[in-house]
Amino acid sequence: MKKTLNIIGRAATIIIMIFAVFVMLFTVFSVNTVGKDRGMFGYYPYIVLSDSMSGTFEAGDIILSHKTDIDSLKEGDIISFRSIDPNNYDTVVTHKIKAVSEYEGEKAFITYGESTGVEDAYPVPESRVIGEYKFRMPKMGYFFQFMKTPLGYFTVIFIPFMILIGLEAARFFKLFKLYKKEQAEELAKQKDIAEKEKNEALRMQEEIKRLKAQLAEKEDRIETETKNTSE
Repeated sequence: MKKTLNIIGRAATIIIMIFAVFVMLFTVFSVNTVGKDRGMFGYYPYIVLSDSMSGTFEAGDIILSHKTDIDSLKEGDIISFRSIDPNNYDTVVTHKIKAVSEYEGEKAFITYGESTGVEDAYPVPESRVIGEYKFRMPKMGYFFQFMKTPLGYFTVIFIPFMILIGLEAARFFKLFKLYKKEQAEELAKQKDIAEKEKNEALRMQEEIKRLKAQLAEKEDRIETETKNTSE
């Protein structure tokens, strides 16, 4: 039973460690990916910084836009793009398409913020489109912004990792103590067996001596009786 529990405990520890490593890797990847045009499987995550699309997603959300066929985009779709507005040039914006047009001989999109209804000052050339909005993770942006700070990294990654190491070390010392205890018990058991075998050997020696003495006594008696009969 004890051995089974140890196996279960060891398996649970391994599973927890794998999960913890996965969470840490995911967190590190996310912190270094969100808002940096570093996608995975065609998805690009961004933290929403304003309420210009309130109702669809809110400030503090994380949204994911997926790389898409530009020709498939139409009025009503929501796209992430890099703005050409001089006031916020190259900033990633996610707005809704109001119309499809042209800009300097290139296919472009007229976009607007859903909550204000105001068109963006400049159209979006197709070459500036990153992808089409797909879904959001409510308020997760605050978590990743916190993760980018030294305190966030220390709190979410370093402390749990050290706790995990501490728990694993405690489990190791517990198993080591159990091993030493079992080893001592086994040694005591072996000594007890050896002592019993020694005592049994001494008893057998005494029994052999006793039997020899009885045999010698019997032989002497027979010899004496034989002499008396001869006389």
